[in-house]
Amino acid sequence: MSQKRLSDSVADDIMSMIAIEKRFVPGDKLPNENELSEELNISRTTLREAIRILVTNGVLEIRRGKGTYVKEDIDAENTESLSFLADAKINARDLYEMRLIFEPEAAFYATIRASDAELKRILEYGMLIEQKIKRNEDRTAVEQKFHKSIVKATHNEFMEKLMPVIYQAIDKGVILSKKKEMAIKDTINDHNMIMEFMKNRNPDGAKSAMKIHILHAMKELGIE
Repeated sequence: MSQKRLSDSVADDIMSMIAIEKRFVPGDKLPNENELSEELNISRTTLREAIRILVTNGVLEIRRGKGTYVKEDIDAENTESLSFLADAKINARDLYEMRLIFEPEAAFYATIRASDAELKRILEYGMLIEQKIKRNEDRTAVEQKFHKSIVKATHNEFMEKLMPVIYQAIDKGVILSKKKEMAIKDTINDHNMIMEFMKNRNPDGAKSAMKIHILHAMKELGIE
């Protein structure tokens, strides 16, 4: 792995300590260079480069003579900051593999745990996506809401925290499949299949349908 890639990866590690693990909160001072580079098993040069990336991204600030701090005004509660982890440098295949691991299980638990109101919302978003596709309108936002409402219905807050990363994959997929007729037909069929199983409270069916949906997308995007 090149120096550049390694420092990016370390920046992501530090970012997840802030945004996911909540180990450092806004205003906290980071451990000194020796400690942190030892813990992450990297050179101090790589650590400095990673810190520079996070300073540029408005996450950390260096206070001269005092050390490195998490900026006071970064909202660590707002997991949008996690979108940094899913920066453009993560390619579509990596994102889709993550969806493949994560979303079929989410569909499984959502089918069991969704309240009637949550289920109704999921089905409404699903139908809205179909309408948007047929009218040739941008469906990115609705597609995100459809998947987000499924994840929300798992009633698992850690799953919800991963959603900003999943969004990146949905965005990429919608953009890449814009010109692919087949992908669009698959999307409608797949969504209907997911919705049908969820409506009938069949968790295994919903899990399989979600897996097929993501595999279809990967095949169409040439990233299987």
